[in-house]
This record gives sequence, structure tokens and C-alpha cells, in this order.
Amino acid sequence: MRNACHKLSPHSGCRAVGALGPREHQAAQMRAPLCLLLLVAHAVDMLALHRRKKQAGTGLGGNCTGCVICSEENGCSTCQQRLFLFIRREGIRQYGKCVHDCPLGFFGIRGQEANRCKKCGATCDSCFSQDFCIRCKRRFHLYKGKCLPTCPPGTLTHQSTRECQEECEPSPWGSWSPCIHNGKTCGSGWGLETRVREAGPAKQEETASCQVLSESRKCPIKRPCPGERKPRQKSRKDRRQRKDRKLERRPQQPGSQ
Repeated sequence: MRNACHKLSPHSGCRAVGALGPREHQAAQMRAPLCLLLLVAHAVDMLALHRRKKQAGTGLGGNCTGCVICSEENGCSTCQQRLFLFIRREGIRQYGKCVHDCPLGFFGIRGQEANRCKKCGATCDSCFSQDFCIRCKRRFHLYKGKCLPTCPPGTLTHQSTRECQEECEPSPWGSWSPCIHNGKTCGSGWGLETRVREAGPAKQEETASCQVLSESRKCPIKRPCPGERKPRQKSRKDRRQRKDRKLERRPQQPGSQ
């Protein structure tokens, strides 16, 4: 069809349409739609090529930093030493990029021929290797590098990290603290004394953070603070003398002797 269009071009030395004979004029009219269709298809191909080149120049495919072999169409295919080849797929196309660290959701594998980034498991959001997950996706719980739908028996779910931690066992109660009132351990009156016990992990090798339990009770404070006079305790003799003084001060009634 390209040859047919070239025959209609004025640069090819063809006669004008008006100078053609009846048969040639009819053939030229039949070739004209084909040439127009060919030109439209060629324009579409050029536009698609321009878009791919623009995408290769600005996207992952065009970033050849750290590459040994790189193309505008697919980016890096071979990286320098100590770098990982990260391949991003879009439909049937793929683009390569050389990175120092694999992105989230991937982990690095070093090999003799190449270092590559490999995707984590389907339930894993971040991983150290294919068999050891660091953080799970939503609705999954992390337990010893695995992502599980629920925590196994004998473990509890940590609310913020969604990690399965061993259940805590309370330790014995500690000693009572000094009796304190308003931040002081001296004075007179009532204060509070407290004791605590920690709930440690059931297994010594576990590092789960467990709850600290405490309880308080009222206690009397009988030690005077420095510079304060100790309140005098009234004896039975003092109370009797005070009662006698009250009787002496009572006025006598008339006629009484």
C-alpha cells in the first residue's frame, strides 16, 4: 500500500489526477482510501512510540542509574555489583531499576550472577526473607515470623503491632512502700502505702512487655517531721485533773454548803 501511495505523490513524477485516463483515474480513486488508512495507522504508531519514549525517559524504564545494561523500553536488565535489580511489572510489560535497598513488600536475594528483589508472601507487608515476615497485612497476626489469621493458644494479641505475645504470669507481691501523705513520710494523720508485682512472660526467652500490678492501703503516720513538735498525748492523770478543775469552776447554788 505504501508503493501505491508513493505513486500518487507529486515527487514521484506521476501525472495529475485530471490528466489520468479513465482506468487510471478509477484505480487512483480506489487507492486513495487505502493510502489514507495507512497514513492514519502510521500516525498512531508514531504517537505510541513517542509516548513510550517519554515514559521511558521519566519513569522506571528510563532510570539507568547503576545499570550495566539498560534500554529505553525496559530499563535496567543488569546492575552493578552490590545493587539489587528491582523489576516492576505493568500488565505484560516490565521495567527494571537498580536500587541499594529493595522497596517495601520486597526482600533482597544476593546471587553469584545477580542480586534481585523478590516479593514477600501474600499475607506479609514487610519481610526479611521468604520465610520470615516482619510485619503482616491487615487482619493477620505476626507470630515468630509467620502471619496467622489468629494468635495461637497461650498467646495474646498486642493491639498496636498485632504481634502474638506469650501470656504473662504474675510474680509475687513486693514489700509495702513507706507510708506517704502529700509526698511526705512524716507528720501525723493517715497516708497511703503501696506494693507492686510485675507480670512477666511465661517463658524466660520471651521479651513481651507485660502489665505491672499494684495495690494501696491506708496507713497511720506517727513520725513527726523535723522542726515540728510532737503532739503531747493526754494521760489518764491529765484528764482527771482537768475534770476536777471544771468542777471547781462550777458556781455553787444558794443554800448549799
